[in-house]
Amino acid sequence: MSAPLDYGQMGRNRLPGIPDMSQPRPVALVTGAARRLGAAIARHLHAAGYDVSLHYRHSAEDMRVLIADLNAMRANSAIAWAADLAEYDRLPELVASTVGHFGRLDALVNNASAFSPTPLGTITPADWDAQFLINARAPIILAQAAAPHLKVARGAIVNLTDIYAERPLRDHLVYGMSKAALLAGTRALALELAPDVRVNAIAPGAILWPEEGKAEASKAALLARTPLGRIGTPEEIAEAVRWLLQGAGYTTGQVIRVDGGRMLDG
Repeated sequence: MSAPLDYGQMGRNRLPGIPDMSQPRPVALVTGAARRLGAAIARHLHAAGYDVSLHYRHSAEDMRVLIADLNAMRANSAIAWAADLAEYDRLPELVASTVGHFGRLDALVNNASAFSPTPLGTITPADWDAQFLINARAPIILAQAAAPHLKVARGAIVNLTDIYAERPLRDHLVYGMSKAALLAGTRALALELAPDVRVNAIAPGAILWPEEGKAEASKAALLARTPLGRIGTPEEIAEAVRWLLQGAGYTTGQVIRVDGGRMLDG
């Protein structure tokens, strides 16, 4: 893992101690937080009073801008770390670096995701690993590393799954299976970590159009299958994350579908 943005290098082998609960603000670790949905979650949690530890992989300039904005609003309230979540050792290190910097951890938001088509007949082991390592393994290993600190804080985990974890998307078999594994992992973690840590998932529908573009006919067809007749906003997902972390004290092991009613369309 590289040096955190805007801060000095931390010792790579530094191990976390018991969180310092004298730190007055709760701390959230958010993966895949440099852009789009992840950045919206980071900004929303920061506005809700969290200090934030933000993971990114490639989007260094986007993350630099985000960190500068957040720290301008509240000094020393945000830090970022570059890491490839497919590398196993980076996962506990990310938690250790967060706790080493802020002294505590109250929330883990597993937002980072790998998405690519895998038509049946073309699937390779590399395709499998590329999506399962990020979408299924990384969130569970991060949760495992974070669990001792979250238990002290009586914190919570939110995993970003997908409506395609329950309703397959043609030509995306591996992606759908990886998100279904994360959904199963969410429920298993909720049992394993109760009663101290709550674990829930959010399954977004259409929130942002793909950056590479989407045909207008395809957009219209998707909206026609969405009872609310529109795509969602990143802020609506971010508020659902905040509610599950802060307001849903009697909710665990659940998946909240923020999809405009897409799952109602048979």
